[in-house]
Amino acid sequence: MTDVKREVFGQMPQEEGGGVVEKFVLKSDSVKVEILSLGCIIAALETKGRDGEFSDVVLGFDTLEGYTRKHPFFGAVVGRVANRIAKGRFTVEGKEYQLFLNNGPNSLHGGARGFDKVLWSPQVLPNGVCFFRLSPDGEEGYPGDLKVWVTYTLSGGELAINYRAQTSKTTPINLTNHAYFNLAGQGSRDIYNHEISVEADSYLPVDDTKIPTGEVAAVQGTSFDLRQPVELGKHLQKFHLDGFDHNFCLQQARARRLVARARHPPTGRAMEVHTTQPGIQFYTGNNLDGSLKGKGAVAYLKHSAFCLETQNWPDAINKPHFPNALLRPGEEYNHTTWLVFNAA
Repeated sequence: MTDVKREVFGQMPQEEGGGVVEKFVLKSDSVKVEILSLGCIIAALETKGRDGEFSDVVLGFDTLEGYTRKHPFFGAVVGRVANRIAKGRFTVEGKEYQLFLNNGPNSLHGGARGFDKVLWSPQVLPNGVCFFRLSPDGEEGYPGDLKVWVTYTLSGGELAINYRAQTSKTTPINLTNHAYFNLAGQGSRDIYNHEISVEADSYLPVDDTKIPTGEVAAVQGTSFDLRQPVELGKHLQKFHLDGFDHNFCLQQARARRLVARARHPPTGRAMEVHTTQPGIQFYTGNNLDGSLKGKGAVAYLKHSAFCLETQNWPDAINKPHFPNALLRPGEEYNHTTWLVFNAA
């Protein structure tokens, strides 16, 4: 059984349009997750270790103020288009669109005020919560009125996130959740003793602004071969890597499949990622630098969390040989990701 509670988390500042931010607490016997109506943010996720003790394994803030200030998308749903669009430009049906540039020369995670920074309308479900919003035609430069539903449901140790969307004009879309995980417990120094595996035979090399070059490269014999679990700290050291911030190319099947695993041997906590998406961005918190104070006033340091963001490939709108990034009127965008937590 899943218990669902709702409570007030805070009030948006007037300059952000005001409005009440609610928190939804979903609780099973092995997982407790807290989700905000601001940005559909996963603000906390507690899961058991092998000792039976609960620990919060996602980075975030204790109060709304943390989330309304600048932060690197902790726990949020990002869109209309997650990840990067080169030079913030794309052409749809012969018309060129220019987006706001918020990541060097590129547009990242929906622009200046993406889905992570807006209030969504919640509806409580027996085992979760469904958030809805209408992204109006022209919002952040994107075409079409886009209706979006993001549904979180909790069943035992499995948290499912379903994304649906419908549009009035052809538009690029790519939705993901940007939770930062540390299975040792958020606020732990680093993720070096985590074991990570990603079920991908290829990955996307990137240029110095993190835009894919267009090549789809085999992982075989490279530092990107994560098909067998690697201990992250040793792996980064062995290959002299600053960290990962790359898209791994998954099997092109629309069915649910296991795509990644993370495990923290000292506590026994493990997480499996299953998805219908064609890619997964593995990011090791390279840009965290200790300047942000999170829950319990802990400074979040470089490599103190990882993200496994299931999504379409970055800049797919500008790369015809990448998976389709367009949603057309009359179609429905529909993807699900399942996070399965256990302890062994």
